[in-house]
Parts: sequence; C-alpha cells; structure tokens
Amino acid sequence: MADDLKIDAHVHVFTTDMPLIDNPRHTPAYSFTHDQLMTTLDAHGVERAVIAAASPWGDYNDYTIAALRAQPQRLRGTVILKPTVDRFALEAMSKCGVVGVRLPFIGLPSLPDITTFEYRAFFRRLADLGWHVHPHVEGEDLPKILPTLEASGVNIVVDHLGRPDPRSGVNSDGFKRMLRSIEKGRTWVKVSAGYRLGPQAADYARELLRVAGPDRLVWASDCPFVGHEGKFPYQSTIDWLTESVADPADRSQIFGKTALKLYFGA
Repeated sequence: MADDLKIDAHVHVFTTDMPLIDNPRHTPAYSFTHDQLMTTLDAHGVERAVIAAASPWGDYNDYTIAALRAQPQRLRGTVILKPTVDRFALEAMSKCGVVGVRLPFIGLPSLPDITTFEYRAFFRRLADLGWHVHPHVEGEDLPKILPTLEASGVNIVVDHLGRPDPRSGVNSDGFKRMLRSIEKGRTWVKVSAGYRLGPQAADYARELLRVAGPDRLVWASDCPFVGHEGKFPYQSTIDWLTESVADPADRSQIFGKTALKLYFGA
C-alpha cells in the first residue's frame, strides 16, 4: 500500500436543479457535479473519496447514488434516510456503494428521539449491513446521542473533529464523550473542516491523535466548502493536516490507510 495514498472522506456533490427541503441551512446557487469532483481529486493526487449526504437535499439521494454507480472503484457514499426504510432498499443501495447514513440533526430546534423502536430497528439494520452512522450535530449534542448509537452495535463516524464548543475546546463535554466513544472500539472521527472551527482546530486534531491514534482518524476536505466558497483552496486542506500532524507515519494512516479499510474494506 502506497504511503502517499489519499482518500477524501467527506465531500459533497449536487446540482442546482436538485429539490431542496423546506427552509434549508444552505441554498447553493451553483452545481458541484461528480465530474467536477473527480477532476478536483485528480488534480491533487487524491485517489478516492466518500460523498457525504448534505442536509439541504434531505433524502433526495438520487444524484449521490448516480455518482457512486459512475465511479464504483473510487467513490463510496452516505445517504440521508427515514428510519422506516426497509432492508431491501438498504441492500440495493449497498450494492451501489452506499456505506452509511448521515443523521441531519444540526440546526434543529430539538434532537429527534432516537430511542424509539423505529430508530432502534433502523440502526440494527445498518449494523447488520456493516454500515456506519454519521451524526451531523453540534459537539455538545454528542453526549445525547452517542450512548444510543453505541448500544445499537452500529459503527459511528463523527465529522469535523467533533465540532467542540470553542469556549472549552478539548475540555468540552462533547469532545470528551467522543473520546470515550472511540475507546469502545466502533467510533472514528473525520479530521475535517478545520477552517470552520478556527485556530483551535489543529489542537483538536493533535489531541485526537494523542488519545485515539491514527487508526481511528480519517482526513477529509469538506469540498466544495459550502458556505465558505472561494475562501479555502482544496490544497489548503491537505497542507493543514500536514502541518498539524508531525509524524509521517501518522499522516499516512490518516490521509488514506484508515479510510481504505473503513470505507472500502481493503
């Protein structure tokens, strides 16, 4: 396995004609197609990527699935689904390269109750398929949902360094609870979107590396930087990790090796 392997574990693809949910958090006025994604990856020496379902389009997963079908060797994806989805639909999506479900809870007035039978059955189906749950929440909400997810047996992938409360950072309740979840053996964290989290982001990454080790961390760009377009070149996300993680062996693991196993089963 090449030490310079790079897998981007969090990207988005969308087009302007895709239907938006009511009152979306973002309303991009441009497209970022899967062809544009592949061109971006190639230009930066990134071999593979994982498409993260984005909340503005709800459970309209059609374009993501089409992208996975077009690039079965290089792409995997997460989708947004209602918890009532049946096993047969999940199996069909699995054959297309879907490997997880994103919970689009950030920005809601209150968190949904994921202890209901519908959600517990949902998570069991995901666990049976070897999928992961990708919670999209503020860091201080992680303690409210991680116990239920852990009890379900499903794998968990937390994005954007856990989005800790900037006032307390690595000492925040959410960040500390995320570290405990990693210790339980089924939780990974995306070292991603440092640009969204301010100058403390490098400290978060180093603390995660110190406590969790590189085999629980995956790098991601968050391309095309929705809400921050034009401010952060793709290369800057690679440079940021290189500057934040000193050891080349750790960087190699985070840039690609951990993601290769987690998302592509290799």
